[in-house]
Amino acid sequence: MTGNELREKFIDFFTKKGHAIVPSSSLIPDDPSVLLTSAGMQQFKSYYTGKLDPMTVIHATTGKPLGARNIVTIQKCFRTSDIDEVGDESHLTFLEMLGNFSFGGSATSGVEGYFKKEAIAYAHAFITKELKLEISYVTVLGAREFGLFDEESRAIWDELGITDIRNDTMENVFWGPTGNEGPCGPSTEIYCKNAAGTDVEIWNIVFNEYFCSGSREELLGGRTAKLLEKLKVPGVDTGMGLERLAMIVQKKSNIFETDLFKPIVEKIDLKIPGRDDERSRRIIADHVRGVVFLLADGVRPSNKGAGYVLRRLMRRIIFHGVEDAMLYDAVIENYRDFKDFYDKLAPNREAILNVATNEYEKFIDAMRKGLRELEKMNEVDARMAFQLYESFGLPYEAIKDFDGGKRARKVTRVSFDEEFKKHQEISRAGAEKKFGGHGLLLDTGELKARNEAELQKVTRLHTATHLLHASLRKILGESVRQMGSDIAAERTRFDFSFSRKLTDDERQKIEELVNDVIKKGYDVTMQEMPYQEAIKHGALHFFREKYPELVKVYSEGIFLLNFAAGRM
Repeated sequence: MTGNELREKFIDFFTKKGHAIVPSSSLIPDDPSVLLTSAGMQQFKSYYTGKLDPMTVIHATTGKPLGARNIVTIQKCFRTSDIDEVGDESHLTFLEMLGNFSFGGSATSGVEGYFKKEAIAYAHAFITKELKLEISYVTVLGAREFGLFDEESRAIWDELGITDIRNDTMENVFWGPTGNEGPCGPSTEIYCKNAAGTDVEIWNIVFNEYFCSGSREELLGGRTAKLLEKLKVPGVDTGMGLERLAMIVQKKSNIFETDLFKPIVEKIDLKIPGRDDERSRRIIADHVRGVVFLLADGVRPSNKGAGYVLRRLMRRIIFHGVEDAMLYDAVIENYRDFKDFYDKLAPNREAILNVATNEYEKFIDAMRKGLRELEKMNEVDARMAFQLYESFGLPYEAIKDFDGGKRARKVTRVSFDEEFKKHQEISRAGAEKKFGGHGLLLDTGELKARNEAELQKVTRLHTATHLLHASLRKILGESVRQMGSDIAAERTRFDFSFSRKLTDDERQKIEELVNDVIKKGYDVTMQEMPYQEAIKHGALHFFREKYPELVKVYSEGIFLLNFAAGRM
């Protein structure tokens, strides 16, 4: 069974069980507490807490209410914590997470939905009956140190005939919250054997029955009783990695032997003396997938946030021996494999190729210069290593591996990252000092003002920023996407994604268009309208918020500026 067939079988199984299909959300999450989408439940977080009603509130991904309390998805996920582990048998940065969700609790809650009994029964049926696999064992929560035991899940598995049911710890089978607080609860994990006879965890079923008022670290620190409060309506959040499932179903020893990776790996021909070619091929295959999907979701290479993650992947790809034509082939192979399932890939094909190629060319040139500088040094510490990175983009791996690692033997990933954090703190402090970071009358993260006079200035600059955005899209096309802005009385900064540098002629046309609107002195008008109508009218909405059914749309002249959810 191919990866595509597994996707279809999973969706089909749960739609027949009354689940509504929700497409994957962007890798750029709505949740400001996380950098990238790392779990299927992130786009549904507010439904578990009761903050949003799936039956009535418009969902950001679909543009309409979910209309159901039971959902099935295949979610694009990115795990930054695993970047350095990629290359072994199972770790990935980009992965696809098959998931079924319920925001309804149980029959006793008085709300349509399901909880432990149904969730476990569905998983058991899909694994053993639909896929004809044998379950090796399952785990349930048995945390004596916290006094938490999931006897209910144990009893359900026992009724289904599973004899090997193992107690596990809070650290392993108590999930959430994502970020500083949120829904959480015990989980039960399903293990199956791969072709090598190794037990692999393929499905994790989380029962969100608590709200945690602290982070996961605080929770595991032992303050459980103070942090956990029972949710009024519990819910189900499950996740099964497609790549691991394919490994089990296709009887492979590792994920890179499956049809999800093999065509890409086979296109990577590396011949670098002293380098582990197999590990490098795996790293490249994983990272190219991550690059393709980050680019498709509007991320562009930069030195901060998601853009830094993208740049780091690109540099690792190049460092591990990919040449220009090889990179092109690997990107095309990924595009071909995924374009029919993920609709953002097709319209972004040329942008993905152009950005990847441009970043490759820039980094190859910078890396040559950086390696020449490194060659002049007898010994490198963490500070010097970071300076090489900051000046030439030379990645940690290149510095560590140069000359067999002799010059940078004292540098570790931890010490390198500490230097990076110091740099970020200095930059942040400098920006606050320069742009009025103290005693602010207004600080929304986008707008900053210290007094009423500055407030008037930033309000005008805010409008100018939206005019610039609209003009960019009119001149360059709708592939332009806002990636952020920072507006203070002294100036406005607007970040946007585009696949190449602007020409002088394009810059002039954009400037003239903005200035023309300003000179004509149009009034800024506001109109309330339904969300869907606003989209049809062309209003822009790139702040990844979940909007109410009725939104405010601001206009100036011919331009529709943006949505507002009671904020502007």
